[in-house]
Amino acid sequence: MNGFDLSNAEIPMEEIHSGGPPRDGIPSIDRPVFESVEEADRWLRKKDMVVSVEKGGEVRAYPLRILVWHEIVNDRFGTDPVAVTYCPLCGTAMVFDAVIDGMTRTFGVSGLLYNSDVLMYDRQTESLWSQLAMKAVSGPALGNELELMPSEHLEWERWKEQNPSGRVLSRETGTSRNYGRMPYRDYERTDRTMFPVKKYRDELKNKEWIVGVLVDGVAAAFPLEELEDQETVKARVGESPIHVTFDPERGTVKAGHAESGGIIPVIRAYWFAWQAFYPETALWRAP
Repeated sequence: MNGFDLSNAEIPMEEIHSGGPPRDGIPSIDRPVFESVEEADRWLRKKDMVVSVEKGGEVRAYPLRILVWHEIVNDRFGTDPVAVTYCPLCGTAMVFDAVIDGMTRTFGVSGLLYNSDVLMYDRQTESLWSQLAMKAVSGPALGNELELMPSEHLEWERWKEQNPSGRVLSRETGTSRNYGRMPYRDYERTDRTMFPVKKYRDELKNKEWIVGVLVDGVAAAFPLEELEDQETVKARVGESPIHVTFDPERGTVKAGHAESGGIIPVIRAYWFAWQAFYPETALWRAP
């Protein structure tokens, strides 16, 4: 298992699969370099997707053209460490606070998968962490959870128009990769998965895009295509009333608590991945 001690793993060993590359065969970006919108516009295409993160008055874009080759960016906003993560098999771009249980963590790609989702590891304890489960699943950190931060998944042409002074992750990654090529294009065009995934629910096609939320541990999913035809959707997740809004100008979805107005981070994912990790998820459908 790529050199990891899984003796206390809380997920079944037989359901952990090698993705092919060894540990760090997909190299994380540990010293990210950023460039201006004008510089990035010379190589990014209008419809390219980026992950947008705003913190402390700074806004940064992480192009999927880069993330698909690295999957993890260990970054800092001021003195605050964050982990920007991406699993191309599940379509999930998720950003986490990298201070966990009082320790600053830097993450790498283990080369292992669970339910077709990337298993990360932290270099401080070599514990394995599930991106979509948002917690450590083996090692000394077992029992610790990841704190999901708000982020957006949107097209480059929309991001740059609204963030002309923003900064963009550059191709100066310290690793030679063909950032002009997207290696998962064929995978994205089929409904098939590449690795075994638990199948609990079949209301949607495997790779239909959903927006998932977790409220006090209760999961709910909203099909993205159906949200696009709505204004603001009011729903109840567990005991909590929430609202979910599609922004047609950005092509993104935001969620919040109806009573307090607090932000609820959203997770854009393929349906097969969401239902595998959250089989009891509520599924909203347009009236």
